[in-house]
Amino acid sequence: MEPTDKIRKYILFLTTLASFVMAFMGSAINIALPPIGREFNSSAVLLSWVATAYLLTTAVLLIPVGKASDIYGRMKFYKLGMVIFTIGCLLCGLATSGEMLMIFRLLQGTGSAMVFTTSTAILVSAYPPEKRGRVIGINTTAVYTGLSTGPFIGGIIAHGLGWRYIFYISFLLCVLTTVMIWIKLKEEITETHKEKFDVPGSLFYVVSLTLVMLGFTFLPGLTGIALLSAGLASLVIFLKLENEKENPVFNVRMFRTNRTFMFSNLAALINYSATFALGFLMSLYLQNIKNLSSQDAGFILITQPLFMAIFSPFAGRISDRIEPRKVSSFGMAVLTAGLVLFVFLNEATGYPLIVINLAVIGFGFAMFSSPNSHAVMSSVERQNYGIASSTLSSMRMIGQMLSMGIVIVIFTLIIGKAEISKDNFPAFLHSLKIAFILFSALCFLGIFASLSRGKIHK
Repeated sequence: MEPTDKIRKYILFLTTLASFVMAFMGSAINIALPPIGREFNSSAVLLSWVATAYLLTTAVLLIPVGKASDIYGRMKFYKLGMVIFTIGCLLCGLATSGEMLMIFRLLQGTGSAMVFTTSTAILVSAYPPEKRGRVIGINTTAVYTGLSTGPFIGGIIAHGLGWRYIFYISFLLCVLTTVMIWIKLKEEITETHKEKFDVPGSLFYVVSLTLVMLGFTFLPGLTGIALLSAGLASLVIFLKLENEKENPVFNVRMFRTNRTFMFSNLAALINYSATFALGFLMSLYLQNIKNLSSQDAGFILITQPLFMAIFSPFAGRISDRIEPRKVSSFGMAVLTAGLVLFVFLNEATGYPLIVINLAVIGFGFAMFSSPNSHAVMSSVERQNYGIASSTLSSMRMIGQMLSMGIVIVIFTLIIGKAEISKDNFPAFLHSLKIAFILFSALCFLGIFASLSRGKIHK
């Protein structure tokens, strides 16, 4: 049954509001990491894990939850995910150690997986093909608005009230959003009632990906090598088994037979691997090297997501008329240029140059993201919206996890387990240079992945 125009508007408004709240909290916590580290005497590596724990849980659950939501109901999973995420916000605010905060971030990641994997599918299911680029652009704008206000408002909150209030205020926003969703969105959305959920495949996927990600972040030690080897081996076995199943949790055949789907997801994976850690690194740089308060650092970091929010609707509309392949590839090229400039970041780098480069990166990201999402969702049939949405979200979260994993490995090799202080500022700046060289190279490769996708406009 097709939703009415009124229900469509509610779906657009509430999924957009939820996207804003989650993005706001995610970016606000980055600006709060330095004060969190000072309160708990946490090393740079442990601070990285506060961000990484959330990404790990979200990444490993997206695909299984996406498939289950296609079968049992997307709205059901969406609502439950909001409840879990809301509880996670409250518990993170009450944490008394860095390790406890990391555990509660795992709970938040569980809720976010259930929301992220269903929101785009719900939105695309509600709107006809000719309007998808526009509504995805609006939803993406909300994400970037949350990302843009997060550092600034989060910096003010952390500076004036303390970092815990970032979680408390996010908790209140989540309560409001969750109540509205439960009241207004009552119609269930399912597409594949007759399928049986692949429980063994889901467990295999979760274990395999967890081993890979843990192994990657424990490199270059022997533990990391062992975990990574076991994870990659089990992942190969998992893909082979899934290829032979009639109703797999991870549709390998979609990658083999759908060129647009495969390369759009690959482009997303590369893009987020190359860009996600930027906010984390720049927050540490501005508050340590430049000795700015969290409030002032947030005011500078607002630039990138602000430009994302401004240009995302434009990019979404343009991808309704021009091939997303062209728009996204242009965005990836702009991102590459911005990352290359940050390779030369040092103690003397001026604030105007930092702000201008963040604006360039924000513009490039906007031109890539909305058209890329449009390409993925328009390349599959309606009954596969859930798995397509969860696959794209998985590529995003795995990319973010890999981005933080690269940073953790670099920090471990160059800084070690020490806190960031004046004594190791040169080592920290050297870490930044290596990270941005690697991210620039990754993003450059992403241009070719983006160009390799097929057409969606017939």
